[in-house]
Amino acid sequence: MNRKTLVLPAVVGLLAPVLAACGGSDSGSGGGDAIVVGTTDRFTTEEAPAPLDPAYAYDVGAWNILRQTSQTLMVQPRGDGEPVPEAAEQCGFTDTGSERYACTLRDGLEFANGDPVTAEDVKYSFERAVKIDADTQVASLLSTVDTIETKGDRQVIFHLNTADATFPFKLTTPVAGIVNPDDYEKDKLREGFEVSGSGPYTMKAEVEGDAMTKAVFTKNPNYKGSLTVNNDKVEIVSFTDADAMGKAIEKGDIDVMTRAMTPDQIQQLSKATDSEVDLVEVSGLEIRYLGFNTEAATVKDKAVRKAMAQLINRDKLVAAVYGSQAKPLYSMVPAGITGHSNSFFNKYGDPSVDKAKDMLEDADITTPVKFTMHYTTDHYGSATKHEFEQLQKQLNDSGLFDVDIKGTPWNKFNLAERRGEYDVYGMGWFPDFPDADSFTAPFLDKNNTLGSPYANPKIINDLIPRSRAEADRLSAVDILTEIQDITAEDVPLIPLWQGKQYVATRDDITGTAYLLNSSSSIQLWELGRGVSD
Repeated sequence: MNRKTLVLPAVVGLLAPVLAACGGSDSGSGGGDAIVVGTTDRFTTEEAPAPLDPAYAYDVGAWNILRQTSQTLMVQPRGDGEPVPEAAEQCGFTDTGSERYACTLRDGLEFANGDPVTAEDVKYSFERAVKIDADTQVASLLSTVDTIETKGDRQVIFHLNTADATFPFKLTTPVAGIVNPDDYEKDKLREGFEVSGSGPYTMKAEVEGDAMTKAVFTKNPNYKGSLTVNNDKVEIVSFTDADAMGKAIEKGDIDVMTRAMTPDQIQQLSKATDSEVDLVEVSGLEIRYLGFNTEAATVKDKAVRKAMAQLINRDKLVAAVYGSQAKPLYSMVPAGITGHSNSFFNKYGDPSVDKAKDMLEDADITTPVKFTMHYTTDHYGSATKHEFEQLQKQLNDSGLFDVDIKGTPWNKFNLAERRGEYDVYGMGWFPDFPDADSFTAPFLDKNNTLGSPYANPKIINDLIPRSRAEADRLSAVDILTEIQDITAEDVPLIPLWQGKQYVATRDDITGTAYLLNSSSSIQLWELGRGVSD
């Protein structure tokens, strides 16, 4: 591991109010045993009253809270790979068609309060998420579940409505978390920031107004599972911006800095020479893309979206904003995932104003085409504004577009996008699991997570089901390539770039190489104090 000292510019934002407590008996490297992790993720009930209910939560920040507390039948192993049993003792398909999946729970499994975890609790948890069917569309991950059968207290059998070789991966996601019926009503979301489960930690929230400023995780003495917990207490502290978070790790108020660091912070860390703060680069599958309300008047004609795809210069965009921390992406399926194809490059080649102009003229589109591109100011990092300024410049410099840009905080942006209020918007995606299905189905299947009106019958009714039927994912490559080629032709989305993941940590913290998996899931149990690895 390269050890680097963090030297950051002056703080331009304010620390979250809770930071006044950092460095006390339970916080920071300067006192106590709690390991303190900083994030710029914001947790609020202002627009979403139940942000941490497994039946509702569907963003990386909320999932990073739930993965510590809400135990799932399966879990992604250290270093990724095929899922392994977690709350389950064993799981597997019991047929040759990937339509019947059975799990046996660990003997003596308990919720944190001591209540036994039974097969009926698992059944209840899944059926509850499907019945509530929250507008985040997180229940779509369970769309292939037809019925659930239990045998005794420990055996759960999932009968699927179609073959789904990706189902073991879906069982690792928080929507598949096991909840206690005493704490979670069957047909109503659990509002606020209380969470409970049988995972490696219990969690207590510190709240100011409608926002959770700190989540305090304490090792669950009743936990039984496959994970080794290397600490007794961890805190996740929410910051208003990356500069405030950087100042806190420089002072020793926090021990670890996660998403979202700025490109400048990462660059400065990579160039520093001594050993107070370490910069760790880990494999990542984060992508960024433009989404469209394909029914909006400004972009309803496919020619407009295709002209944008023809104009955007990803190389210049990445170089101007992210440098070596990202690379251009020409498909919603990133490089490194089985089935990746550079479909947008194959379709459009190098950026060309002349080709874009021809596309618009052939479709009788009056230019310049006017619309607003929307982005979130606080969910993917402060560099997002710069990114959208670059996109705006590229489109407007062509003379074919007259684009405005507008930034909105995530808690309002996310809901407005799902309501169809934005014609064009920028989003990021951290996969639910490391498979091409998690980069296609969430956006292109029925009940997609964006609430997009785009629907291609061949993709929905033929290609996605056939791709899921292939247990050997190499056998699904041709099907996945066709999905990506159709996406490049219809342009309901434009992929922009694929990013790397970074963690900054003070020198006495161990386990940071495994803190994040490729899906950007935080694994707090890996952290410890001692001689840095």
